[in-house]
Amino acid sequence: MTDRKIAFLGTGLMGAPMARRLLGAGFAVTVWNRDRTKADALASDGAAVAATAVEAANGASVLFTMLTNAGAVSEILFGSGVADALKPGAVVVDNSSIPPPIAREHAAKLAERGIRHIDAPVSGGVVGAAAGTLAIMAGGDAEVIDSVRDVLAPLGRVTHVGPSGAGQLAKLGNQQIVAVTIGAIAEAMLLVEAGGGSREAFRAAIRGGFAESRILDLHGQRMIERNFEPGGTARNQLKDLDTVLDAAQSLSLHLPLTEAVRAEFAEFVEKGGGESDHSGLLLHLEEKNARGKA
Repeated sequence: MTDRKIAFLGTGLMGAPMARRLLGAGFAVTVWNRDRTKADALASDGAAVAATAVEAANGASVLFTMLTNAGAVSEILFGSGVADALKPGAVVVDNSSIPPPIAREHAAKLAERGIRHIDAPVSGGVVGAAAGTLAIMAGGDAEVIDSVRDVLAPLGRVTHVGPSGAGQLAKLGNQQIVAVTIGAIAEAMLLVEAGGGSREAFRAAIRGGFAESRILDLHGQRMIERNFEPGGTARNQLKDLDTVLDAAQSLSLHLPLTEAVRAEFAEFVEKGGGESDHSGLLLHLEEKNARGKA
C-alpha cells in the first residue's frame, strides 16, 4: 500500500490488534514488545519482529507507541535511544494514555530533534481495536495529523481536537464518562434487582431510550453475564481517574462525580479487583451492599 516503514512499540491487549489492522491494510510493520512473545505472535500476520525498540525504530517514518503509562513512554523514547534512532521528519504517534503535560513535554523534546509528535489516545477497547473502529483523539499540529491520516485510517476515526496535549485531555474526558456511566449502570441494576426486577429485562427495557450507550450495550451485558475478563482493567481505569483529577486540580476545577467514582474504583482495586474488567465495579458495589445488610 505504501513504502513507508511503520514501527509499532507495545503489542499488548490493544497494541496487537492495532498492529494487525495496519498489517492487514498492507503496511510494512516492525513490532517490538518488552515481553517478546507478544510481538512474536504477530509474525504470522506478516510483521517483522525486532529484538529491541531501537531496532524497530531504525528507518521508521511513522512510529506508534502503545505503552502502559507515561514512565514507559518516556523511557522508551528517550531512555532507550528510540528518539535518537529516528530521522528528522519522522512522526511519533503516541496512542498511550498519559498526562497532558508529559505529552507536551515529549512533543517539545522530539521537536528539538526535528521529529514530529501526535498525542493520539484511543477509545473503543479491544473490540474496537480489532474491528478498526477506534475513536482516535489527536492533539498536535493539524498538518502533521493530516500527513498520517492514511496510516490511522485502518485503526478507526481520527479527530483533531487541539494542540499538543489536547488528545490526552479528550481521552481523560472520555474516561470520566466511561467510569461514571459504569457506576451508574451497576447501581441501577442493583436497585432494580433489590426491588424484585430482572437485570437483564431492565437493560432490555431501557435500550433505545435516553440511557442508551455503548457502555450499557457492552458493559451492561458483561454485568448480566458476570463476565469480567478484562478488556480495560479496573487498575487502568483508576490510573486514568487519578490523572483526570490531577488535571482538574491544575485547572482549578472541582469534579465531584469523578471524585466519587474514583473513590469506589480505588477501594475495588485495593481489595484485589485491579485486574478485573472495569465493569467489574459491579462486584465491589454488590459486596458493599451485602456488608450494609449484614
